[in-house]
Amino acid sequence: MRSTAMNRAQRGKLALTAAALGASLLTAGCGYITPQQTSHQYSASDGIRADLGPLQLRNILIVSAGENEPGRLIGAVYNSSSKDVKLTVNGAKGSQTEVPVKANSYTLLNENSDAAILSTTGGKPGSLVDVKVSENGTNVSNTIKVPVLDATLQEYKNYVPTPSSSATSSSSASPSSSASAGSSASESSSAGAGSSASATPSATATATSR
Repeated sequence: MRSTAMNRAQRGKLALTAAALGASLLTAGCGYITPQQTSHQYSASDGIRADLGPLQLRNILIVSAGENEPGRLIGAVYNSSSKDVKLTVNGAKGSQTEVPVKANSYTLLNENSDAAILSTTGGKPGSLVDVKVSENGTNVSNTIKVPVLDATLQEYKNYVPTPSSSATSSSSASPSSSASAGSSASESSSAGAGSSASATPSATATATSR
């Protein structure tokens, strides 16, 4: 996409861009209700920009380890409307993530925010992938091409998703439920008819809560 020399010179652009735009919004105060055009002209070279109804997407990109791996959406989303708006991003193979943005405010998708994860990136690092973006403020939608980057650039290293953590938590919950159900069934069969009747609601509650 760009030369190695250019990429090195652009390191840290995301953090600097977010800080600069965030500072300008904070100092502007109520003036952001009618955002100045100059506040949205800068677009760092790693990500892309797009306007969607009341939302302005700036320096948007996906960080991922591979085409079939999860990808994390990073960048900034600004909301120029007087009501809260939710951005929905649909990627490859039914993957989806949502980004809420407060009225007359912005959401910075960085290390300080909740991760916006697409379960499947759909493109190799260095490529552009098609994602559908929509917002529920004026119900505008569009398909945009978003660049995919990996940990080759140091500033994106901490953004690469780790799918093993979610897989581990979901698989560890399953055996626990099975063990609990098996244990309840065993106790139920070894106890008398009266204790069986009292154990059944407990087992049902345990299964339901899980």
